[in-house]
Amino acid sequence: MTPFPHGRSRGLALVVICLASLMLVLDATVVVVALPAIQADLGFTTPNLAWVVNAYLVPFGGLLLISGRLGDLVGKRRMFVIGLCVFTVASLLCGLAANQAMLIAFRAVQGAGAALASSVVLSMIVTLFPGQREQGRALGVFSFVQGAGASIGMLAGGVLTQSLSWNWTLLVNVPIGIAVVAATLAVVERDRGQGLRAGVDVLGAVLVIAGAMLLVYVIVDTGPAAGRWSLFLLAAALLAGFVLRQAKAAAPLLPLGLLRVRPVAAGNVVMVLTVAGMMGFQFLTALYLQQVLGLDALMTGFAFVPTPLSNAVVTLWLGPRLIARFGARPVLAAGLAITALGLALLVRAPVDGEYFADVLPALLLAGVGMGGAVPALVGVAMSVGTPEHTGVASGLLNTVQQLGSAIGTAVLATLAATQTTALLESGAAPREAAAGGFRLAYAGSTVLLVAAVVAGLLLVPARSVTAGRPQNADSQRVP
Repeated sequence: MTPFPHGRSRGLALVVICLASLMLVLDATVVVVALPAIQADLGFTTPNLAWVVNAYLVPFGGLLLISGRLGDLVGKRRMFVIGLCVFTVASLLCGLAANQAMLIAFRAVQGAGAALASSVVLSMIVTLFPGQREQGRALGVFSFVQGAGASIGMLAGGVLTQSLSWNWTLLVNVPIGIAVVAATLAVVERDRGQGLRAGVDVLGAVLVIAGAMLLVYVIVDTGPAAGRWSLFLLAAALLAGFVLRQAKAAAPLLPLGLLRVRPVAAGNVVMVLTVAGMMGFQFLTALYLQQVLGLDALMTGFAFVPTPLSNAVVTLWLGPRLIARFGARPVLAAGLAITALGLALLVRAPVDGEYFADVLPALLLAGVGMGGAVPALVGVAMSVGTPEHTGVASGLLNTVQQLGSAIGTAVLATLAATQTTALLESGAAPREAAAGGFRLAYAGSTVLLVAAVVAGLLLVPARSVTAGRPQNADSQRVP
């Protein structure tokens, strides 16, 4: 991808890319608020209803890595457009679904399209903006969009479901998708991939897709524990086979040398801890606001609005300046520490709490902290030193994000449920038991963020880096 030779605006290209990313992020949460309406309309049982969300997550998490590699081979813009087209068509079919099977099947196709498009987004951005200051600003904009997406999705889901119907939480993607595809073709310069003749490791692709999808399935499934452990072992075996295959393949999907690049490895370790704590925190807070404080779905969506607003102040203005002046590591550590402080405030989670006194300060601190941490973290993790590997690095980071999100949500939700059950059995009132469960889970999310701070300080190189063109690039180039 070349910097627009015919006067095309890179800023406009960034707007288009971020709009597409927002649409994909929204879809992971916009349906959540509509689940009761979907259940009533299509007759889902409570256990099966979870698959309206999970059917999207399984292919999304499983296809990111292979999609990133294919983006390096066939061209990132081409992969981005193909993914958006698949996602848009699937959104139409989801909105028109007349029964449970159709909705779940088309949600899976939607997730596949989202993976194809999302896997190359970071690669496109760091290639478009190679300079450290401009790249920090661009990643700040992207991080704001990603962070705001979950909150906007919950709000939009409530508005669309109450004013129209649940179908429109999915159909709304169609006009947006068409507009974004047209805009992408118009303003994003076409890049040249390495070409399929560079080689595609078919066996490696089968192993990683099957292993990653199975791992996500095990995390989100709620079936018997014995069966889930068997599937987990199978997933681990498939992924171990993938790693062995990459060590021997002539054209590996994931060059193992990439994992020996210190910023890349460190960035992915910190990312999985951060996302696990933060996505679990959002999930828990949405439940705490409704089950303990008594807010309805629409007001819960509005309750999250301060987070993207405080996030915007840092990501769009302060964060890039701090990263350019002090480097990625101190900004990353400070941002994660501020976020951990915000989560720690919720460990008390009173049963008779008030939103403005007990929840809002935590949401504001989380927005500020993540506003500084995420752009720095993405810049570190994308510091591959070689432009031809940015696609697979982007796919790897997105895969880690999805797995961290699924693991964090599952673990923290289990902590909350287990503690709540124990308190109910000891005679606690339902709301007090629920609040007790949330307190333990919030402690768990705080521990994850503290671990991310420690990992960032210990693992991330002291010198600042620029994705694609790190300082001391020769030492950070993929072997």
